[in-house]
Amino acid sequence: MKKSDLVARLGERFPGLLPNDAQYAVKLICDTMSRTLREGNRIEIRGFGSFGLTYRPPRLNRNPRTGQRVQVPAKFVPHFKTGKDLRQTLLAQGVFLKPAEAPQPPVATPAPSPAAQPMAAPPMAAPPGPL
Repeated sequence: MKKSDLVARLGERFPGLLPNDAQYAVKLICDTMSRTLREGNRIEIRGFGSFGLTYRPPRLNRNPRTGQRVQVPAKFVPHFKTGKDLRQTLLAQGVFLKPAEAPQPPVATPAPSPAAQPMAAPPMAAPPGPL
């Protein structure tokens, strides 16, 4: 869901709310949450989840394009943890199933095409001269 989708849903849910007011409300909430995290504080919305910052220590990594070793500095990254109510709702819907437990769609196996058949190697001639 994008910010514009949230604004549209607010407009649908509250028809008396002007589109600019819905957009302002969503922007205000997002800006306040961003500012709170930037200040190093935690955000908790009961039943939904909590947002916080997780510290990542400096580490030596590798540039995948060049293979060169790169020093990555320490940083804080945002982290979301689901609340109990949201987690239970998602579990009831089967969202958190492990890949092995999740129902898998049937996989159609294509018939092998004649072009995909391995070609027989040409007969090798004996090397010239004595061995």
